[in-house]
This record gives sequence, C-alpha cells and structure tokens, in this order.
Amino acid sequence: MGPQNALIPELSVTDLSKSIYFYCDVIGFNLEYSRPAEGFAFLSYGGSQLMLDQIDLGRTWQTAEFEKPLGRGINFQIRTESIEQLQQQLMSANIDLFMEPETKWYEVDGREVGNRQLLVQDPDGYLLRFFEDLGSK
Repeated sequence: MGPQNALIPELSVTDLSKSIYFYCDVIGFNLEYSRPAEGFAFLSYGGSQLMLDQIDLGRTWQTAEFEKPLGRGINFQIRTESIEQLQQQLMSANIDLFMEPETKWYEVDGREVGNRQLLVQDPDGYLLRFFEDLGSK
C-alpha cells in the first residue's frame, strides 16, 4: 500500500463481510488491511481509498440513529478505467444500478470536461458515482 490520501471517508456499515464482498469481489477494490475484531477494513481502488467500520463492533462514531439508506445527501465520486466493464460486473452480481451509464460534460475554467458515469448503492445505501474520464474539449 502506498501513502494514504489526505481525505479518506470511513463508512459505517451494518455487515462488514457483506460490504467487503460488494467492494472487493464485485467492484474490484483491494483489501489493504483489516482488523476483524474491531470490524474495520481499509480498501483501495486505483487512487481512491475508503475505510469501512461495522456498526456496534469496536468504536462507532454515531451522531444520530442509523437508518437506511445510510449516507443520505452524499455521493462518492470514484474514478474507474471502464464504466462498461464495471456495469457488467454489477450486472453479473445481480446488483441494480441507481442510475444507468450516461455521458456528461461539465464546465471547468472555460472548457468542458467529460465523464462517462453510473451510480450504484452499496449494501447499506451509500451512493457511489463511478466515472470514466473522457478528457476535455
């Protein structure tokens, strides 16, 4: 594992093994390390890093009642090499998409940058927005 990012989200999850299956076996994250007795795992995917922490095992940072879908009001943008390949992986695992793949162009500093993107919810409802960089014009 290389250096850690300056910002690494930690998601509270209801079932760590189910989340690890989703992130690692279905999507392709790497399990960098875990502390099973604490219900903790550190994952990476390309340049992205993510921590998972099972609710009520070890320390739980709880500011209010956990109610699914978790993570309301936030989505995590994650770069991927191929949206089509990721979509196939999700379909093979019978996981529904929150939003079908789309091509979207965004204005940035007077030019447009393109993304091919899709959205999917993890087992606890966290919204993941995977994108493939299409460059700029």
